Amino acid sequence: MNKSIGFIGLGVMGTPMAVNLARSGAPLTVWSRSPDQYDTLRAAGATVAESVDALFSKCDIVILMLAHEAAIDEVLARRTPRFEQRVAGRLIVNMSTTSPGYSRSLGDDIAASQGDYVEAPVSGSRKPAEDAQLVVMLAGPPEHVETVRELVRPMCRETITCGKVPGALTMKLAVNLFLITMVTGLTEATHFAQRHGIDLAQFAQALNAGPMASNVSRVKIDKLVTQDFSVQAAITDVLKNSRLVAEAARDVGIASPLLDVCHALYGETEALGHGAIDMVAVIHAIEQRTAGLDRSAPAGQ
Repeated sequence: MNKSIGFIGLGVMGTPMAVNLARSGAPLTVWSRSPDQYDTLRAAGATVAESVDALFSKCDIVILMLAHEAAIDEVLARRTPRFEQRVAGRLIVNMSTTSPGYSRSLGDDIAASQGDYVEAPVSGSRKPAEDAQLVVMLAGPPEHVETVRELVRPMCRETITCGKVPGALTMKLAVNLFLITMVTGLTEATHFAQRHGIDLAQFAQALNAGPMASNVSRVKIDKLVTQDFSVQAAITDVLKNSRLVAEAARDVGIASPLLDVCHALYGETEALGHGAIDMVAVIHAIEQRTAGLDRSAPAGQ
């Protein structure tokens, strides 16, 4: 691929993704609202743009890996005269997680400004991003999807085509629903085992040897056993994803009972001040609910 590539958003996920892309030899220019990772990207072979406008001026394809919809609108200068200057004649690749409705609207606005748009949200957290083991879901015009499929190979182990926008983001939310409820269930099971006096290392051994074990469960149970809350998928991000899933469910008139409980728990965890650490910190909200039960028990029981 001879086209020049821009990458905007060097957070927990964006940094390792951009590093893998740069190490592949792609002509990569990066920019971030926070410059903390610039040295890391320079070392991997990327060029750092002096400004977001400088990045757009030199890049044919611009990848966005940003925290939320407002950040995307800000970077693209959406609803301002600069929006067309930034997107016209360029392929915008949205790897961020947004609502399907937002993505559809963004794609329409980009097309109206003579640009092209592909959704490419990912399944995976920091470790799969570092190991180039992400799964990328793609939606958009077939010719542009094929361009992006080739582009993201250094970041992922598989790509899945999901039809028209917003098919990829809808797929991503379905995957996230399973992930969130699974990890929350694992965390509650760990709390249950711990409060019954079960050795957590043995509990992990039993889970890891059984039919329910997965790459995700093995990583998360190890974090729970060792009380390692270093971030792979942050509480605040999981709370956002829970909200997006719940809203998407309501948009088509379906229930999401398990997800709704999880959404509440992640909100409680963030309120406890744990928004920036890993999603297994949801155990703190579960512990708080247990403490509430203890306090509400009648005296003598």
